Amino acid sequence: MISMSKNKPILVIGAGISGCTIAERYANILGKKVLIIEERENIGGNCFDYFNKDGILVPKYGPHFFHTNDEDVWNYLSNFIEWKPYEHRVLSFVEGKMVPIPVNIDTINKIFNAKLSNSREAKAWLKKNVEVINRPKNSEEAAVSRVGRILYEKMFKNYTKKQWNMLPSELDPEIMNRIPVRTNFDDRYFTDKYQAMPEGGYSKLFENMLSNKRIIKKFNFNFFDSDINLKNYEKIFFTGPIDKFFNYSQGKLQYRSLKFIHTTLKKCFFQERAQINYPGNQKFTRITEPKHATGQKSKKTTIIKEYPTWVGSPFYPVINKNNLSKYEKYAKKAAELRKDGIYLVGRLAEYRYLNMDDAFKNALNLFNRLNKKQLKTNQEHVLQ
Repeated sequence: MISMSKNKPILVIGAGISGCTIAERYANILGKKVLIIEERENIGGNCFDYFNKDGILVPKYGPHFFHTNDEDVWNYLSNFIEWKPYEHRVLSFVEGKMVPIPVNIDTINKIFNAKLSNSREAKAWLKKNVEVINRPKNSEEAAVSRVGRILYEKMFKNYTKKQWNMLPSELDPEIMNRIPVRTNFDDRYFTDKYQAMPEGGYSKLFENMLSNKRIIKKFNFNFFDSDINLKNYEKIFFTGPIDKFFNYSQGKLQYRSLKFIHTTLKKCFFQERAQINYPGNQKFTRITEPKHATGQKSKKTTIIKEYPTWVGSPFYPVINKNNLSKYEKYAKKAAELRKDGIYLVGRLAEYRYLNMDDAFKNALNLFNRLNKKQLKTNQEHVLQ
């Protein structure tokens, strides 16, 4: 068992959402010294963005559009950044037509040359076309029970196949259950109360979070190749892949990755929206154009094509029975480490898909849970 002392610093492995949140809380709220180490050369994990040589703010690992209904998360992040309102709207290129996604009345009208005009008619159309499956066993069944067989075939089947290199019938239903379906004309991808982009970018947000001098940051630092002594730290938080942490003792978990091709063009805009999906035979899944979201003014624009791959940094856990069975074994081993002050936290460490706000909330909840007594004492001192 690792000997824990409250005088020792905190070690955080990984400078993504979870790691930065944990480090910020321990430094700013509890006054702890924190060492945060990161394998990459940049802050913010997959949210890292930068200004390219043409002065355009671009996300290195694909775009992230912040949205939340959680007041606590919104207020927390607002301590570190100003926000630029932005409501994300997505189009899908289906059989030569640009149609809105999520599926709404306009989507149905454009694809089927229908003339639906209200929610009642849309609900009736869906009722006629969906397949009644009370307990979908996979993502194909989940999709056809939500949008029907024809829309599934046109918009989701091949897109999912490209994204995961698996048919929807091979994936758990929760992947397709994430697809929103509307019976009105609302073409916003999200309907959350708060939808915005951080002014100056996500990297600025994370830099501000880690600005406390008590936080020491080390980049290009591989935890697994280091001789770092865990006994020197009060608590250790690991935010990387859980299977790697345990040296793949229960077998490798599958993560889908992405390859990004950035291209800067001599035009103000390339496409109508920040994101256009391509469910057809193209090798890429979508093209994104950050300027739509950042609101930058420039005579040039950068577009990003995304190509799903098994090679590269882990992005998305592949949720199926085989992977979940392995993960449960790892989760039991992780639970045993908590008595030693070692905690695995975040999307990769917990092998689940988390939206950005969920990832922030998850890390905040862990910090609050571990330090409940100290936080209560601090609050009592403030009230006195």
